Amino acid sequence: MRPLTREQVRAVDARAIGDFSLPGIILMENAGRNAAHLLHSCATAAAPEGPWRVVIACGRGNNGGDGFVIARHLENLGAAVKILLACDPADSRGDAAVNHAVAVRSGIPLLSLGSGSEADWAEALDGADWIVDALLGTGARGAPRGSIATAIGAINHSRDASSPGSRPPRVLAVDLPSGLDCDTGQAMGVCIRADITATLVARKIGFDAPGSAHFTGAVHVLDIGVPARLLAEIGAGPADLAGRG
Repeated sequence: MRPLTREQVRAVDARAIGDFSLPGIILMENAGRNAAHLLHSCATAAAPEGPWRVVIACGRGNNGGDGFVIARHLENLGAAVKILLACDPADSRGDAAVNHAVAVRSGIPLLSLGSGSEADWAEALDGADWIVDALLGTGARGAPRGSIATAIGAINHSRDASSPGSRPPRVLAVDLPSGLDCDTGQAMGVCIRADITATLVARKIGFDAPGSAHFTGAVHVLDIGVPARLLAEIGAGPADLAGRG
């Protein structure tokens, strides 16, 4: 499948939900489960003896909702998981709020750092083998601000500040690295530098821009259950993305 723009990604979600009656929470579950299994495969290949510790940084939107799902599945797979929130928990809405509630009721450690400093983030990230970036999704425009920018800075610093002889944490970005523009592939300000990007449905058009690989690392395209008929229509050409009843 050819790469998608921001508007095409939005149309895929809208048509899957509206035209094909596929609940958004199912798409989120599939995205999070498959991202968790990708990380598990990479982590066990690098350190088959385990254990491995994963810190998941979540924003308030659906990208953060994916992160809550990832946390649940990774815990089921044997990882030691911790969630860091870059927002007030009450800011989550819709499907993301449902999965936040599931994570809380599951007893997964969760720390709200919406007003935390970079030092607070650094302390919370310390000791992670893997960090999951579930802060911003494809709809984000402009430079990250506030707690999101603080979180991105701390995650990048954690990769560079490992002590001699220790292994720096690896970073997996969900859909695209937070701070990277979906369409241009340019950093909009501070931007996650990922080792792996678990992108959903298809590559994003910005990933083909010169220099974007510095931020995305290796890109893996994950299936989230969008019907094959819809994917075929998307692959046929941009005009086919217009909503049809």
